[in-house]
Amino acid sequence: MYHPTTVQQPVLPPADIPPGVEWVTLPNGVRTLAYTHSQHAPAAQPEPTHRTAEPIPRWARTTALLAPTVGGGIAAAGFGISYAAPGLIAMTEALWAAIALIAAGALAPLILRTTRGTGGRGPAPVQHITQNVTASGLFGRASGTLNNR
Repeated sequence: MYHPTTVQQPVLPPADIPPGVEWVTLPNGVRTLAYTHSQHAPAAQPEPTHRTAEPIPRWARTTALLAPTVGGGIAAAGFGISYAAPGLIAMTEALWAAIALIAAGALAPLILRTTRGTGGRGPAPVQHITQNVTASGLFGRASGTLNNR
């Protein structure tokens, strides 16, 4: 069976209620806080005739301090690159030399295989070597046979 429970209304001291908010009773009998347009609300203050200096926002101060720092960093980077340019050019030449060396090392076996030991008669026949090795146990002595075909 359903038994409704009562809801405890929060206790709110009058000092914690902001201006323009009051306790009101809704048509269903529930009391709640609501914004009201009553005569008890404080009247709007008239604009002062002279303007007071407003403080500079924090984001504006941060941006103003960061702008010369970032600009100085970019200038220092450009200055450093201008000093590093000759070294960078030398490094690129060294890298190209290394690439040429790697390419020569990769192509040398292909060139040697086609010209070695043939006397210009074409590639030599392929030699097959088979090796069988056996051992007993983890530290046992190994023995094997070598077959040339």
